[in-house]
Amino acid sequence: MARLQHRHLLLAVGLAIASPAVATGGDQENAAPYKMLRSLQFVQDSVALGDSSAGEMQRFMLGTIDQRLRSVDPSVFEDARNVDAALIYAMSGGNPATLEYLIARDVNGYFDNRVTDVLRKYLSGKGLLVAKSLVDIANEYQDKKIGPYLDLVAGNVMVAQNPTEALKLYDQARLAVPGTIVEEAALRRSVAISVQAGLVDRGLGYSQRYVRRFLHSPYASQFADLFVKLVIEHNEVKTEDIVAILSFMDEPRRREVYLRIARAAGIAGKAELAKTAATYAQSLAGAEDNALGPVADFYGNMASVSTADVDAAAKSISSVADSELSPRDRALRAAAQSIAEQVLQEPDVASLTQASKSKPSNEENTSGQAAASASDGSPPGSSAPSEPVDDGAAPSPASGSTEGQQDADSAFTSFMTTSRAKLDEIDGLLSKEGN
Repeated sequence: MARLQHRHLLLAVGLAIASPAVATGGDQENAAPYKMLRSLQFVQDSVALGDSSAGEMQRFMLGTIDQRLRSVDPSVFEDARNVDAALIYAMSGGNPATLEYLIARDVNGYFDNRVTDVLRKYLSGKGLLVAKSLVDIANEYQDKKIGPYLDLVAGNVMVAQNPTEALKLYDQARLAVPGTIVEEAALRRSVAISVQAGLVDRGLGYSQRYVRRFLHSPYASQFADLFVKLVIEHNEVKTEDIVAILSFMDEPRRREVYLRIARAAGIAGKAELAKTAATYAQSLAGAEDNALGPVADFYGNMASVSTADVDAAAKSISSVADSELSPRDRALRAAAQSIAEQVLQEPDVASLTQASKSKPSNEENTSGQAAASASDGSPPGSSAPSEPVDDGAAPSPASGSTEGQQDADSAFTSFMTTSRAKLDEIDGLLSKEGN
């Protein structure tokens, strides 16, 4: 019922924006840019909270506000709320050319040149050139309407230069406007920074907040990818941390994330984590004929290819029907099978006899030294040098061992060539798999 009422409200907002008075500019007060922006913010926040019906409305409203800003009388910007509306529109996915249009016609100086200059650089992809100025301005406008948006923009620029400063800016943005699309973006990007910088505790905290507030966001899949990466790349993440965060999800989403973790852990060779995640996914299966059951088993056993249980794991992953796996997982299985075959392959008998054809190099040296000692009266173990002699005689035992060494080198080269071919094949399968 609440969702239905929300959609009715969205429809009412759309009808108000599209009314003839707004379209013709007949009612200047109702068509004020700041009022139109409020409607856009409502729609965008609805998108972040998971209302899929708001997406098309968002595109419509961005276009409508764009037209209005281009047709409005410049005197409307005497009201600072309309100036803020134009700037927020530009930072909310609006047309950057419209901001250029307004600045070019701002003969009365309604817009702060410092703000417009850094935004123009940012929107044209040159934000790094004004990074410090952008941070300073964001802090200066902290308590203004445009403050959270400037924080978000400044944070985006600072990610590469100073991740800690970026996190601070994102924190300011999300705390200023909770429950909005700004908070959603700030939390998601904070998780990304935490993963990259190895800030595990902060990453887990941001992840929990995101799951509790924006589970239904259209960007939640991006968050899930980041969370899986946090779990896989940082061993400090404990099983209880994963369980606690995912407990806020409904069962289908929770099972999906556990499967993602199991899959990524299997590829990374983290057998224990893969099996644990697969077990949790299985526990959420519900019905006995759960279609995801074989997939969870596959991920769990795939990780065992790199362990002592490789034989059982190879048999298990081979028993999964192709129809149970996606094309990506079929390619992954082929790669795992190839690796298992190499591990289980019996050694070449010829390679086992190579050692008997020659003595170890240290034995040869010792024997040579002993012979030299016996002939010149030197005590064993002395380091009296001997000159090599080439008298055309038959090869000495040492030269025979060199020939054996060449045979070993040839066999080793052949083995390496074959192994490289197998690895190239596996790499090709993994590249097709796309992960």
